Amino acid sequence: MSEFIRTRSDWDNNKSRPANYPEVPEPLEVGTYDNHTHLEIADGENPVTLEQHLELMKQANMLGAVQVGVTLESSIWSAQTAAKEPMLLAAVALHPNEAPLYETRAELDEAIAGIADLATQPRVRAIGETGLDFFRTEGQEALEAQQYSFEQHIQIAKENNIALQIHDREAHTNVVETLKRVGAPERTVFHCYSGDLELAEICEENGWYLSFAGNVTFKKNQHLRDSLLSVSPSRILIETDAPFLTPEPLRGRPNAPYLVPHTLRFIANLMEWGEAKLATQLNQNTEAVYGLWSEGL
Repeated sequence: MSEFIRTRSDWDNNKSRPANYPEVPEPLEVGTYDNHTHLEIADGENPVTLEQHLELMKQANMLGAVQVGVTLESSIWSAQTAAKEPMLLAAVALHPNEAPLYETRAELDEAIAGIADLATQPRVRAIGETGLDFFRTEGQEALEAQQYSFEQHIQIAKENNIALQIHDREAHTNVVETLKRVGAPERTVFHCYSGDLELAEICEENGWYLSFAGNVTFKKNQHLRDSLLSVSPSRILIETDAPFLTPEPLRGRPNAPYLVPHTLRFIANLMEWGEAKLATQLNQNTEAVYGLWSEGL
């Protein structure tokens, strides 16, 4: 994923929203947070700049976002950017599909040590995204590297008393087994929740959080909607995973944190809650996981 990281000169282009990005939705009555986004990943030939992202978030009454690293390089950028930008906190990690790309265990350990160093910074509030991905990764050696990396990341989160953001793709059983064997951090989040009712019940029993992205709006994903409705509202978070998983009715166009209101309003309707009530609950949940955005600057 590191090939998508933009240079500073890329971010300084374009002062207006590119035409391929959707219009700003009606601002939220009660602002909220995007729990997981990748502002360093360019989408298309004319991507939104960092400054544009932040301005568009303000227009939609978004309070802030958790900027998530997937490589050591993007994690460094995430931590550096959150250190000076009040609307952003950082999560740092090696993505599960990155771990097998290191040629030796020593090189992987060196990168993990870099993540551990970043985790001590006050605006780094989570280790993520880390976890297991059995969809893209094949081969015993690659899977072992992924498992090793995941367990090391769990330990870093616990040592620093910060949250854990889990990437779990077609690996539910193994992720749960690892969390129970190694010991889950106090605040554990299943990013872009992809499980069924059984996994939702396990999360509820263990006090883990389920973070829902735009794919909860997709017609085929009834299992996500069923899972959301099955757990306590105190366990629910909302995210974009931008620039991916743009919600209906905007699929096919780039995603960004300012589009959270579309997913929030969909969930509010699903839960038969008012959007202000849902945003207030989401804010309580988000701040319980990551702390206050105003701290650590």
